[in-house]
Amino acid sequence: MSKIPVRKIKESFFEERFSIRNIEPLVAEGDLIHELHRHDFYFILFIKDGSGEHEIDFIKYEVSDFSMFFIRPGQVHQLRLEQGTSGFMVQFTSDFYAPRGNPAMQVLRKVSSKNYCQLSEVRYGNISFILQFIFQEFTQKKDRYKEAIKAYLDILFIELARQSPNPQKISNEANSYTQERIEEFMELLEKNIGSKKLVSQYAEMLSMTPYQLNAITKTTLQKTGSELINEHIILEAKRLLIATSNRVNQVADMLGYEDPSYFIRFFKKQTGLTPEAFRQNYK
Repeated sequence: MSKIPVRKIKESFFEERFSIRNIEPLVAEGDLIHELHRHDFYFILFIKDGSGEHEIDFIKYEVSDFSMFFIRPGQVHQLRLEQGTSGFMVQFTSDFYAPRGNPAMQVLRKVSSKNYCQLSEVRYGNISFILQFIFQEFTQKKDRYKEAIKAYLDILFIELARQSPNPQKISNEANSYTQERIEEFMELLEKNIGSKKLVSQYAEMLSMTPYQLNAITKTTLQKTGSELINEHIILEAKRLLIATSNRVNQVADMLGYEDPSYFIRFFKKQTGLTPEAFRQNYK
């Protein structure tokens, strides 16, 4: 069975676990094209000006001036940037910035929950200054440059959170706790959907009861835990159907279904299409 190609931080950047690149040299002689793949790191694309198309988990976005795209580890995407596009690409691993337990993780989770954001020219200008400082630190590599980059990332993500058209304001500890549990739940889904499909299993990993987890998901997202689990099963199934040539029974097996016919019925109930029909319609 084939798997979705997973890109890792380039070996030249492995020690840093971070990189920032100016886009202009990458599109100096032609369009930049990345076929469908997934990362094991965070990937942020800041577009100052230019055009193209960016598809993230089967949602297509137009690349335009003053836009930002944020890809979380595990998501699938494909990208086309036209010649002449300018901006920055930022890549970093989860253990480079905000290790688990670091309060900055809360801000990272918030800004990374939105794959696409259209920035105003003024906001992009503010962000551009921060990116220039990060680029300078990364290229010059002066004493304690990694610490400086992490500090600038703190400011960058705060700026991104402020400009969100629909900011999820955290007004008290209860709301902060709820948001953090939801985001942890979504991270666990990304990592465990092939082996765990019950609300009780995720509730246990979150040190909660199924009732508590369902109460949080209903209040915050107006969906039950089971509905969110089912949505993620379908998302991962779509990723495997589109990004690999695996047969439907192989996809079912990769998702933990011993009975392919049950998986096919489940997929059709959720999407209105059989897995094979979805694959053919996507082409």
